Amino acid sequence: MEGSTLNVISAYDLQTSLNKDKKIRFWEFLDVVMRGMPSTEKLIVGGDFNGHFGSLSRGYDDAYGSFNFRERNEGGVSLLDFPKVFRLWIVNVSFPKKEDHLITFHSSVAKTQIDFLLIRKGDRALCKYCKVIPSENLLTQHRLLVIDLVINKGRKKRSIEV
Repeated sequence: MEGSTLNVISAYDLQTSLNKDKKIRFWEFLDVVMRGMPSTEKLIVGGDFNGHFGSLSRGYDDAYGSFNFRERNEGGVSLLDFPKVFRLWIVNVSFPKKEDHLITFHSSVAKTQIDFLLIRKGDRALCKYCKVIPSENLLTQHRLLVIDLVINKGRKKRSIEV
């Protein structure tokens, strides 16, 4: 990407009601993958983390903005500990939006925010916006989540949607 390497990690954490040992193994595996990423390269971690961390940061101010909803649960705590360890920023809760543009999962019985995009804190200036596209579905119930990155190449700026 304009002379830089961009690593994209796609992750899926099990639903909160499933086996705790499998959930622990997920986070351990993701930890191993992250430790293998060179710190000098750009990184986007995107995934269905099946967790809620609420709109109050309570000790996690350095991981995300306050544009989130729902109450924090166990899966949300795991998700918040992850960026703290790897110096990441949760992008899609860092920009003010209407509730409908926060919802990443919508079904007949639930509407919630469980899909997240994370980048290295040092790359925050590259991110100009992150949004949910309400009318587009990746699967039947998940909505498309898009990040706008601006890369400087000399004096030219180039916008890239991932």
